[in-house]
Amino acid sequence: MSQKEIIKILVADDEKPIRDGCERVLGGKGFEVRTAENGRIALDILSKEDVSIILLDLKMPIMSGEEVLEKAGEKYPHIPIIIITGHGTVDTAVECMKKGAYDFITKPFQIEEFLATINRAAEKRKLEQIARRLQEENIKNFYDLNLEKSRLKTIINYLPDGVFVTNRNLEVVLHNPALMQLLEISKEIENPVPAKDIIKDESLLNTLKQIHCAEFSEKGSFSQELQAEKKFLRSISVPVLDPDTSVVGAVTVLENITAFKQLDQMKSDFVNMVAHELRSPLVAIRQLNTVILEGLAGPLGDKQREFIDRGTKKIDALLKLINDLLDIAKIEAGKYVQHRVPTDLGGIIEDLITLLEPRAEKQGIDLTFSYENLKPIQSDPKNMEEIFNNLISNAINYSPEGGKVSVMAQGLGEYMEIKVMDTGIGISPEELPKIFDKFYRVKNPKTREVMGTGLGLAIVKGVVDTHHGTIDVESDVGKGTTFRILLPVITESE
Repeated sequence: MSQKEIIKILVADDEKPIRDGCERVLGGKGFEVRTAENGRIALDILSKEDVSIILLDLKMPIMSGEEVLEKAGEKYPHIPIIIITGHGTVDTAVECMKKGAYDFITKPFQIEEFLATINRAAEKRKLEQIARRLQEENIKNFYDLNLEKSRLKTIINYLPDGVFVTNRNLEVVLHNPALMQLLEISKEIENPVPAKDIIKDESLLNTLKQIHCAEFSEKGSFSQELQAEKKFLRSISVPVLDPDTSVVGAVTVLENITAFKQLDQMKSDFVNMVAHELRSPLVAIRQLNTVILEGLAGPLGDKQREFIDRGTKKIDALLKLINDLLDIAKIEAGKYVQHRVPTDLGGIIEDLITLLEPRAEKQGIDLTFSYENLKPIQSDPKNMEEIFNNLISNAINYSPEGGKVSVMAQGLGEYMEIKVMDTGIGISPEELPKIFDKFYRVKNPKTREVMGTGLGLAIVKGVVDTHHGTIDVESDVGKGTTFRILLPVITESE
């Protein structure tokens, strides 16, 4: 029995044979024994030592067992007290048990019965100690929990962004004042409350429902924009997981992005205005240059023709940039797609291949087109021509001499799949997520040799999104790039 497990027993009896016998028997069983010949000595030992069990004789000089029971019961209520009594005082022992004694043993002792009573008392003391320790831990944990809850509430209440927490029943169980201000809710709300009573945006409510799906929890978070009255808000929702990684709720943060939206609109309006103001004089200058180049203003020398031709090419580059800026502005305003009709993508791509073949041959690039199971889509033909012209031109521009550019189109159920593949310089993994951003160009010495605005792929992405399609890209540096577009085909209902 280790030191920590030793049970200390105090034997208080005026008969020395009883004290010695108890010490011998209990010591042999691994108990530590202290003895006292009267009640006063017993109380003195209790005040100095940590005793686990008391064996108390009722009839002692100086201070009786009844007095010790009363005083010890008040000061040390957690210590089991076993009364030692003769046959003639059993009734008194029973009365003592009513006053708080744990049990009694009659003299002379039966060893087995004596040890059984001691073991029961020791087990009781042990269980009480465990229960007391657990209670202390629970109290501490409860205090820590309340402290953390208070800290969390303080942090959330002073956050400038709106925050709310929902459970698996789609009830709001925690929210902050900023949320009420953003949603312009003036009445007091007691948690829990159904989320639909606070959140009126159906797309956000659907997101909160989807969060409880296993496949969503693997994505980490979901961001979306919504409008509340005249405010524009961005929400970011993340699942709350229990220790078994099961989704038990969600935390959503709402950020007011109205000012950013207004700034973005001002920027778009400014770019739109500047582009329009620049395009008119540039078109006029180009027309004048064309008149001069055609000799309508008089004969030109070779050097003059060369300079004017260079200037015309620079004007064309500026006009392309202006047109791209206007296209981006239209896409962001939702006004880019003008007229959707049943469209044969095969015919559009074949015409583009015919148009771009001379440039590909000049650069020593093999340009091919293959198709299978073509189906018409509902689209603006001009938009389709622009995005595939952009992708195929990029593939040619960024492929080395002797390279290959392949365009493949095929019907896949409810979608048309179009792939534009090249054997060019490729795109590094860290740059792939940025290539559809406006004005972004891949940082590669070879890309500097190709003139560009960084708007082409942004326009392609905008057009594909507007037509309810998807575009993704796979690339291997030094080996090539594949753009894959999926566009919905015309269904019977259409």
